[in-house]
Amino acid sequence: MSRLYELRMMARVAQLYHEQNLKQAEISQRMHLSQATVSRLLAKAGEEGIVRITINAPRGTYPQLEDELLARFGLSEAIVADCYEDNEEAILSAVGNAAAYYFETTLGPDEVIGISCWSSTLLRMVEAIHPLKRSRAEKVVQILGGIGNPTVQSHATQITTRLAALVGADPTLLAAPGVAASSAARLVMLGDGYVRATMEEFRRLTIALVGIGSLEPSYMLHNSGNSFAADELSDLARRGAVGDLCLRFFDASGRAVDSPFDERVIGITLDELKKVPRVIGVAGGAKKTTSIHGALLGGWIDTLITDKFTAERVLKLSAAAR
Repeated sequence: MSRLYELRMMARVAQLYHEQNLKQAEISQRMHLSQATVSRLLAKAGEEGIVRITINAPRGTYPQLEDELLARFGLSEAIVADCYEDNEEAILSAVGNAAAYYFETTLGPDEVIGISCWSSTLLRMVEAIHPLKRSRAEKVVQILGGIGNPTVQSHATQITTRLAALVGADPTLLAAPGVAASSAARLVMLGDGYVRATMEEFRRLTIALVGIGSLEPSYMLHNSGNSFAADELSDLARRGAVGDLCLRFFDASGRAVDSPFDERVIGITLDELKKVPRVIGVAGGAKKTTSIHGALLGGWIDTLITDKFTAERVLKLSAAAR
């Protein structure tokens, strides 16, 4: 009988705590029990199955997809955005908004933030961020050269300077093209004191915000002039490249792809990116499926923000590759 009475006591304490929302101290006083006993009974109520906690995921959230991404790729975090339609514009909006909220809520004090500048998704993210009420970050650093076609260069500059203003930080621009005309031209530009000083900041980054590119350059990157010739594209394809982070290419297994094209890029390298404590990859869309999958397999990012359609495709690709 004592067992039955104990179970009854667990149920009563659990009812007062979970259904009537009384604090443990109030239950202690009402039932003439010590607070330690109340705490012990609540814990045992869970162990006995008297209390079962059920989480009802709100409509428009995808915890199962997120859990599968975390388990499959060893990510620190995965955010899957709701998206009403599987097209580029809808995905840009959904992923950009989800990334903005995640960034706002997880930004720590005195962060040094690196951001890639030729990403439409990151531009949407920055446009969706609300100004922080107090200064929290130290610096926002452009991690890929941002000089290019004047008609789109303003977007590259805006991403860095706007984000810096939103988080109360100093912007540090990389005053060079993302892709130099030649390897010799790149070496000349790397000799510039301002360019060199910005690139030295890469080792201080605590967060890197990166888009995940496919082998075919995006509309924004293509129009910037910071892309590559047809023969370079063919050479990268022959070497197995499927995607890039800051114009540093990798193959379907996530392995870095070395090519002469690297000798023209002015920006962070994959090895430097790997040393950043938190690398947030923001991308979505059918064209990005293989490149996102490769970036995940390579361990180049530890947080993925994407849409539900892309998440499903990436997981399906992963299952097929096993």
